[in-house]
Amino acid sequence: MTVVEICLDDLAGVRVAEEGGADRIELCAALGEGGITPSIGTVAAALSAATRIGIQVLIRQRPGDFVYDDAELQAMVDDIHSIRALPSPAQVTVGFVIGALRADGRIDMEATRRLVAACGYAPVTFHKAFDQVVDRTQALEQLVELGVGRVLTSGGAPRVTEGTDELKALVEQAGDRIVILAGGGVRPANAADIVARTGVREVHLRAPRIVTTVGAGAPTAYDTGEREVTSADVVRAVVAAVAGGRGAGNPGETTA
Repeated sequence: MTVVEICLDDLAGVRVAEEGGADRIELCAALGEGGITPSIGTVAAALSAATRIGIQVLIRQRPGDFVYDDAELQAMVDDIHSIRALPSPAQVTVGFVIGALRADGRIDMEATRRLVAACGYAPVTFHKAFDQVVDRTQALEQLVELGVGRVLTSGGAPRVTEGTDELKALVEQAGDRIVILAGGGVRPANAADIVARTGVREVHLRAPRIVTTVGAGAPTAYDTGEREVTSADVVRAVVAAVAGGRGAGNPGETTA
């Protein structure tokens, strides 16, 4: 079975993803800026909404690069501890999505070790900072050493469909020691092919649709008149695709 993870920053999307058959979500804030840590209130609300879907919480103190100073790293450690203290349903697995690099493009071992330690026994994913490292073969071994359970990657390419050869090599290198989660341009139309060509057992994608906002007045920098929410059609379509079916309609028009 191929695991489907939906990346989202809208609270309503938690139920949409769960009801659409997804296995897990990555909960973020500000996906328009690449994603940062959601507020404690947002995480608590997501945990209240979920009944069985796994929730991986992004821990990223700010947008931009993944090279953190001591204050930023401590803030992320504190966020992890605060989230772990929240009540959650027994059947909902809560984990974390983390990552830290050095300025020379290698894994920051000490920073990542601190983040992993803060996560305790919760599942840990190393995010797409992995695609920026100068030596992904070495980096994967380092993540195994650090006890990271999963790495999100497009094989170092802008999109998964362009990185299938490296993804396949990473899957072979990983074996059963760490999970390769394919993300970056995964859509219902290509998900099954990506799985077949690379051997990945998990896929990650946003499932956005545009809705008109309800605010009054002319559009502004704060309210452009529309926003992205999680699409039930895209969720159902990708779940069907990796299960051997095909989604209805044309839910694969976006490229996030």
